[in-house]
Amino acid sequence: MLIDGFGRKHDYLRVSVTERCNFRCQYCMPEKPFSWVPKENLLSYEDLFKFIKASIDEGIKKVRITGGEPLLREGLEQFIKMIYDYKNDIDLALTTNGFLLPNAAQKLKDAGLKRINISLDSLNAATAAKIAQKDVLETVLEGIQAAADAGLKIKINCVPIKGINDVDLVEVLDFCKSKGYVVRFIEFMENNHAKDGAKGLNSDEIKAIIATKYPNFKMVPRDNSSPAQYYELEDGFQFGIIEPHKDDFCAACNRIRLTAEGFLIPCLYFEDAMSIKDAVRSNNIDEAVAILKKVLAGKPEKNKWSNKKDDNEISTRAFYQTGG
Repeated sequence: MLIDGFGRKHDYLRVSVTERCNFRCQYCMPEKPFSWVPKENLLSYEDLFKFIKASIDEGIKKVRITGGEPLLREGLEQFIKMIYDYKNDIDLALTTNGFLLPNAAQKLKDAGLKRINISLDSLNAATAAKIAQKDVLETVLEGIQAAADAGLKIKINCVPIKGINDVDLVEVLDFCKSKGYVVRFIEFMENNHAKDGAKGLNSDEIKAIIATKYPNFKMVPRDNSSPAQYYELEDGFQFGIIEPHKDDFCAACNRIRLTAEGFLIPCLYFEDAMSIKDAVRSNNIDEAVAILKKVLAGKPEKNKWSNKKDDNEISTRAFYQTGG
């Protein structure tokens, strides 16, 4: 069992396989040049798997593959199959922008993937293009349908940005309601890699927009294993809001993150990290597990987005390296 210094049990490992991305989303990395980490600096799938296997043995029950855009790394389905073959009842999931899903969804499902989170910030093609800085909507919708056809359980992620896609939130919710997909609106996490001037909506503002069409939704009891607070419409459909700015957001955090270069990150907000690269490359898995436990022991109690002295704090974390 993996326990941090505040008594929180950790059973969820997020693994970034690449920092590369084929979008330039305003809330993430709009100006990132094509100066990527050399391939030889990345952990191989075999080395990543060594650590994942050991983490599962220590109590990890959920593994999520992230990026960057994880589908940009070749052979991803083989990596997923390695994890599935080791423990086929693991909660195995992936987060993607959906652009490469039309040709990948069935392969991922066949490899053992169970669930998939797909970004959909707008159903307006021009707005989606403004956020991603390329024409993406039609292909992303094809990717969502391919995931559904493959039998993957789908969640939709939407990041509301003031003055850009805030007018599209009800349409995104209605789309998900019509398809039976879970939708979660994610408060923009202020970071210095985002586009200058980008401002997110807080949960109250998101709820106010949804209330223009659905005024009688209600809060449902919170599942502490979920980062989202869920709300239920009168017809029973539920939507979630991920609220990192709330003081209690970190209280039940069960997540640890591993980057493609082998850095273990205890908290999404802070730059703190320790590397397991040398340990796994030398097959010293006991040392890698010891580093994991040391990272957890030093994990902070909470992020600083809830600090109100200057509205909200700004993180220096590059989310394209950690998958959010």
